[in-house]
Amino acid sequence: MAQTITFVPTPGSQSLSAPALQPQFTQAIPLSLYVHIPWCVRKCPYCDFNSHNAPEQLPENALVDALLKDLTAALPGIWGRRVETVFFGGGTPSLLSPAAIDQLLTGFRTLLPLSPQAEITLEANPGTVDAQRFSAFRDAGITRLSLGIQSFNDASLQVLGRIHDRQQAIAAIEAAARYFETFNLDLMVGLPHQDVTAALADINQALSFAPPHFSCYQLTLEPHTPFAATPPAGLPDDDTCAEIQDALESRLAEAGYSHYETSAFARPGHSCRHNLNYWTFGDYLGIGPGAHSKLTNHEGVRRQMRHKSPRAYLTGAASTDFLQTDEAVTGNELSGEFMMNVLRLNEGFDIQLYQRHTGLPWIVVSRQVDSAVADGFLTWIEPGKRLQPTPLGRRFLNVLLERFI
Repeated sequence: MAQTITFVPTPGSQSLSAPALQPQFTQAIPLSLYVHIPWCVRKCPYCDFNSHNAPEQLPENALVDALLKDLTAALPGIWGRRVETVFFGGGTPSLLSPAAIDQLLTGFRTLLPLSPQAEITLEANPGTVDAQRFSAFRDAGITRLSLGIQSFNDASLQVLGRIHDRQQAIAAIEAAARYFETFNLDLMVGLPHQDVTAALADINQALSFAPPHFSCYQLTLEPHTPFAATPPAGLPDDDTCAEIQDALESRLAEAGYSHYETSAFARPGHSCRHNLNYWTFGDYLGIGPGAHSKLTNHEGVRRQMRHKSPRAYLTGAASTDFLQTDEAVTGNELSGEFMMNVLRLNEGFDIQLYQRHTGLPWIVVSRQVDSAVADGFLTWIEPGKRLQPTPLGRRFLNVLLERFI
């Protein structure tokens, strides 16, 4: 079916103002489920996620009940749509017992048309798991683990405020490899006093376990974190961080990993399907404290956020009052949000994806795209069909994105 666009004047706008864009959706958009577990044993000083130090007695039963009520209340907005991936994030989801994960997944399958081939990921902290627990998570239905290793250097782990050490990281990876066909290792670079040699030592240690997937992030000082207020000593400068990035990309390519997204590397067949749905601007329902949703229906696109405070979220379960914010995404915002996600993909994207997932015709962004191509930030893989960020565009992604926001 051909996609159309309707121009609707913005209420109260002047005659010379740009018209608002009304997207028209004609095809189904993939749907994922995100489940936020808000507690950690101890919050790391660099972390700006919605995570909180766990109470002495984890209110596990109350959280499981609230999550299932939250999903039940959200069903009218996703009625009949099949869920392709589930992701337990946090916080530290591995603090939950395998029995709680099993209860949640049983509830999800009862309430949702969950794909039989669904990718179901659980984030885990090496300091909160052991081999027996991994086995029980697998039996509960988890198909993929994501381990927050960050580094194999004990001094770096202490500076980062991690609760595990090198030996616990190694034991967790060995257990993950024993019980899961696919798993991810999170590593950080640009750590205090780290040079190229030290960064590659971490990469080579991780490679000795042949993990199917890597996520490699540079340490950043996020606002409102302890590190932003008091940065750790010895942070490498921008030139050193760039050298580290070049070295790790070369090393992982040499080892057979595809650099398929800005921070993600995978062996063939092991790309993260859940994150790919984000990066291709698919839909996702988020449940749990502070979880975000992006949902599309015939009326347009809505963004939602659950109550951030775990206490407010659990209290709201009594009246199914879970939403802190619920707002429409305008047609004028959709293009920028689409590009913020899809331009992270190094292999590029088909322009039909833009039309399908924003409900807008390509002409809306064609002028900005032509300019980015002319300036060397984007290139056509197939002229008029498929675009790809150039090495320049990948290196200066924020500069490229400014053209669309």
